[in-house]
This record gives sequence, structure tokens and C-alpha cells, in this order.
Amino acid sequence: MAHIVIVGAGLGGMPMAFEMREAARPGDRITVIANTSKFHFVPSNPWVAVSWRQREEIELDIEPLLSKHHIGFIPVGVKRVHPEEKRLELDDGQSVDYDFLVLATGPRLAFDEIEGLGPQGHTQSICHVDHAAGASGVWADFVADPGPIVVGAVQGASCFGPAYEFTMIMETDLRRRKIRDRVPMTFVTSEPYIGHLGLSGVGDSKGLMESIFRDKHIKWICNAKVTRVEAGKMFVTEHDEDGKPKREHELPFKYSMMLPAFKGVEAVFGIEGLTNPRGFILIDQHQRNPKYPEIFAVGVCVSIPPVEVTPVPTGTPKTGYMIESMVTAAAKNIRAVLDGKPPTQKATWNAVCLADFGDSGAAFVALPQIPPRNVNWFAQGKWVHLAKVGFEKYFMHKMKKGTTETVYEKIVMDALGIMKLKGK
Repeated sequence: MAHIVIVGAGLGGMPMAFEMREAARPGDRITVIANTSKFHFVPSNPWVAVSWRQREEIELDIEPLLSKHHIGFIPVGVKRVHPEEKRLELDDGQSVDYDFLVLATGPRLAFDEIEGLGPQGHTQSICHVDHAAGASGVWADFVADPGPIVVGAVQGASCFGPAYEFTMIMETDLRRRKIRDRVPMTFVTSEPYIGHLGLSGVGDSKGLMESIFRDKHIKWICNAKVTRVEAGKMFVTEHDEDGKPKREHELPFKYSMMLPAFKGVEAVFGIEGLTNPRGFILIDQHQRNPKYPEIFAVGVCVSIPPVEVTPVPTGTPKTGYMIESMVTAAAKNIRAVLDGKPPTQKATWNAVCLADFGDSGAAFVALPQIPPRNVNWFAQGKWVHLAKVGFEKYFMHKMKKGTTETVYEKIVMDALGIMKLKGK
């Protein structure tokens, strides 16, 4: 019987464990390894950062969720993957052997690539619940003595939706407190235009997001590289369409949240044949590493090329629907290999996102993610806010049950149904 090890217990790792348990043979052993004992629902981090949620409301203890499905759990980080030996070296000195390895680690947040960036510097983050919880305290101090806000995503970032989402959540919170008039807001992004999203736009995302920003009096700087951050000041170089420096900006701020670029985690970084130069896992169309066929990967840690070349580097987002399709493909392909068959399942690389704007929201569906597309739809409305709140509750409920139901697939079908009703 085989030992299948999954590294990571987030939006990729936990569904992977449940689907693998269902797909595996009765005698196969499944173990999840993670550097945390808690599962966190990352899409709710922006709410935590403004104290609309407490972290306890969006986290679950991992061990009980896994044990009732007969899945092992080791709450220790992985120090290094040794693929030639089919072995993991853990932070506490343990050594774990595997027959199949699924990497679902998520990214390493590359704050260190820009001087002064990140929670250890002068900007906040919503990428991890620890960061969001810390940011909530900073936000409380800020609203007591408000000033300018600078928010956005730096060069090389690949996850732009949360930057727009958090911008609008902050804007909504400030209006509710009746202090919006005291807070100039500037959105700084490496995208070539507002609403690009790392996807070359979706539907009329450019026009709609520009209109929303104008209506909310939010200024923006695109094709931007953040060169360094000091206490209360961000230095930004704006580039032209050819990628040449066009204008220098010194932006004062009293509060800032900037999404960083991502890299692969240290446990895999620099392993020839396993990762690309940024440390992301190289995979074929079946989620399988070409050099080490017993290694599969799902989620944000996977290497995906940019949708297009942009004047300032931008990455491609890996949305929840795409991650779930990777998980399903990987689980079915591992079972095929266990049965002596070649892997045949492929992930459907589609993009689906619900972005909460506090009292409204925006949704997009890109099928497939890389143009040309069969579906290219972007919409806004209060229904998105309600859908995002409902989705949080629905996902956490499904996680507690340990179900393998594809949650994002339901959202896609609902969104397509809405489009059909509207005649789109």
C-alpha cells in the first residue's frame, strides 16, 4: 500500500486530503504536513483586517477535521524536500518517507524584495491571517487619527483581486465611520490598467473598476514599481507602455497595505527540475512534475506563465475554482497511477472570483482563464457582497464535514445561470 503525503493545509491542501481519501484505495495511508495547527479561510482576511471578523471566526482546528476521515496529521513545517530519496526533512528533525507527494504549500511572501515592505517594515498585509489580525490593530489606531492611504499590489504580484477588495472594504468602513472625507486614497499597481487583474481584463473590468474608483474618489497609478518604503512614505516609479520610467512619485501615507510578489517556499527552492527560478513547482498537464513523477502540485505553489507580457511584471492569479480543479485532477491521477494506469485528468484552468466591496461587490468569470475565452463576464452589485458572505459560511460548513464537493463549481453554475437570465 502507498503512503501519500500532502504538504500544506490551506485552500489547496485540505480539499486535496479529503479528495485523496475518497480516491485512494482502502489500505493507502494519507498524511497531511503543515506548519500550522489551524485552517484559515484566507478570502475572509480583508474582513479581519478591519475587524469585521475575528480570526477565530475564520479558523478551524485541523487535526479533528482530518482524523475523523482517517487522515494523519503532523503540525510541523517542512525544512527540505529530498526528491531523490522520496523523503521530507521536517523542522523538528523528523524524517517522513513518501510514495507520492502532493505539494500544496502556497507561496512565500517576497516582502524582502522591496526595502521597507510588509508587516516587518511599514506596510500591512492581508495574505495571512496573522498579518490581517495585526493589521486590525493598526487600523483601529488609524481611524482614530486618519490620513492618506496607499493601497495596491507591487511588481511581480499575481493576486490582484484582494487589493481591489480591501481598497473598497476600507472605503466602506471609512464612510460608515463618517471620516471618508479625511482620507485621500491612492491605488498603486503593477497592472497596465485598472481591472487588468493579471488576466488581461475580464469582460468590462477596466471600465467598471475605473468608474467605481472615480465614483469613490480613489486615485490610481498603473505600471508602477515600488522602489522602497519608508515610515509614512512610499517611493514609486511609474512606467510607460514600453516599460521605461516615466514619472517618480513620493506618496505620503498614514496607512498602507500592499500585496507582495510571491515565490516558492524554502523547502523546495532551487531544486533543479522541481522548481522554476522563482521556486514554483513545475508540472505537466496532469499536475505532475516531469522530473519526479511521484510529485504532484496544486494551488498557488504551481508554476503558471503570465497571461501576457506587461510593461511592469505581473503574475497570473490562481483562483479557488482553478485550485479545486487541480485538486480533483491530482487525486484522480494518483489513483490512476496506483492502479498501473497513465494519468489522464486535466485541471480546468478557469477563473472565478467574488470580491466583496463592503456593501456591494464585483464578480468575474473567465472560462478559460487565458484568452480567447468562451465566457468573459464581469459584473457588480449588492448581490456579490451577499454571495461572498454566504460563500464563507458554506465553505466552512463543507470543510467541517470533510466533503469533496467542489464548492467553486457551484458558484460558476450559479453565475452562468445569472448570465443566462440576463441574456448575456
